[in-house]
Amino acid sequence: MWIKEAQELDKKYNIFITLAEKAEGKFPLAVKDNICTDGLRTTAGSKILHNYIPPFDATVVQRLKAVGAAVVGKTAMDEFGFGTFSVNCAYKVPKNPLNTDRSCGGSSGGSAAYIAASKHAKFALGQSTGGSISCPAAFCGVVGLTPTYGLVSRYGLIDYGNSLDKIGLLAKTVEDAAFALGIIAGHDPKDSTSLPLERRGYAKHCIPQDLKIGVPKEYFESVETGVEKAVWVAIKKLEAEGIEYREVSLPSTKSALFSYYIIAMCEASTNLAKYCGLRYGLSENPEGRSFNEYFSSVRTKGFGQEVKRRILMGTFARMAGYREAYYLKALKVRANVIAEFKRVLKSVDVLAAPTMPMIAPRFSEIASLTPLQHYTSDVLTVPANLAGLPQISVPCGKSEGMPVGLHFIGNHLAENKIISAGWFAEKIFGGKHG
Repeated sequence: MWIKEAQELDKKYNIFITLAEKAEGKFPLAVKDNICTDGLRTTAGSKILHNYIPPFDATVVQRLKAVGAAVVGKTAMDEFGFGTFSVNCAYKVPKNPLNTDRSCGGSSGGSAAYIAASKHAKFALGQSTGGSISCPAAFCGVVGLTPTYGLVSRYGLIDYGNSLDKIGLLAKTVEDAAFALGIIAGHDPKDSTSLPLERRGYAKHCIPQDLKIGVPKEYFESVETGVEKAVWVAIKKLEAEGIEYREVSLPSTKSALFSYYIIAMCEASTNLAKYCGLRYGLSENPEGRSFNEYFSSVRTKGFGQEVKRRILMGTFARMAGYREAYYLKALKVRANVIAEFKRVLKSVDVLAAPTMPMIAPRFSEIASLTPLQHYTSDVLTVPANLAGLPQISVPCGKSEGMPVGLHFIGNHLAENKIISAGWFAEKIFGGKHG
């Protein structure tokens, strides 16, 4: 039943890159295509991994299978997670189930689209480096939960940026996301960045009226009018229910975007060096060619335009003579961003802001954007991801008939606080997704 539904949805929305043949288990699970699945092709949305079939499950998949999950498919994504709108896909571009002329967001767009469209699935696995869970959640009108860096094991994830990547959830409801987080979170000895924390459940931990919310004024400076209006209506609804909010300032987050892209591209260019056509993935006949000739030929054919751009930019920024001017300065900015979040979160429990500065754009609009305009679309999601903070996006209203996301951001390991805020907001807004 689940595979049939998945195949029908795929015909409409281009959600899946590959499907499993069997669905034995208690509930269906879709997995972003950069998370390894035993015996099921995993490409990270790239032609260079077109034939890679992992011999193991990622820890998150293993833990969900242990409680009855059945993997129904791998969801379409931007190649190696490089994108905001899921248009940098080597195979197919997923469409927004709410309006197929519009993007479902990226880079976990396929997972968000599946949850928005499926009648049976309650949650899917996504992954975020700079907002790749929150963005598609907002565009598709579903819940997106991104945990604290290190809370969920990255073992079995095909990395984008090692110091930034987090595996999380796209879900129908906050409760569904919290349930799944309780299964996948917890220490994993296979992941050196995994925090030494016992596995536990996650739920609302306080009465909503005890929550103090901060609204960063900088997060409304480049937001579409319709999005800004919907978010403020939502915040005022929360206030009417007894939740206190106050305006706060996070000025250093304005420079977070530049810091993020330097760090992310440096780490990405290093991670992608292993795709050389020798051990796995795309390969050619090496006869009569030097290693450099062979290596360059495979990567030219296997990588898309955006991947090549980020490799070049990341390699440049970490070269001798430029490393101190760019990469080391970006790390200093990152430290300032973390310190500023920490300072503000001493006076409030969570921050509330628009998830994205726009509603899901049309593909015709995306086609006219420059690479820089693509990158600046992440201006609201990048700061919290750069700092490794947990966040949850919940639908809070509409603009031009498309959903708007409200973002709750918490301190490190404050998942229960953002879940409390998200759960109460969902209750007040009626829990209607899309």
